[in-house]
Amino acid sequence: MKALAIAATGMNAQQTNLEVIANNIANINTTGYKRARAEFSDLLYQVDRTQGVPNRSNASLVPEGVSIGLGVKTTAVRNVHTQGELTSTGNSFDLALTGRGWFQIEGADGGTLYSR
Repeated sequence: MKALAIAATGMNAQQTNLEVIANNIANINTTGYKRARAEFSDLLYQVDRTQGVPNRSNASLVPEGVSIGLGVKTTAVRNVHTQGELTSTGNSFDLALTGRGWFQIEGADGGTLYSR
């Protein structure tokens, strides 16, 4: 049953990846949309044989050891802040940034907030 549980973690991670990709495709023509990217990480490893112990037939030592991965998980879904295509709208209130940088805006409490 452990093999099925490990496979299920991979399926869940791939499902998240497909959802992120589908959202990127659905918003491809949305003005100002920044695509997202899912990031993944290995779950813990279970040590089956430690390094330097005899193998099962006691014929030789296991030089590297044997570890069994217990699956994968989604660690983050991050927005990718790369330069997009600039389109002229003719509206004097529409703003755009070229290159690096953020807009500074004043928050309700008077603090500085950053937006892109």
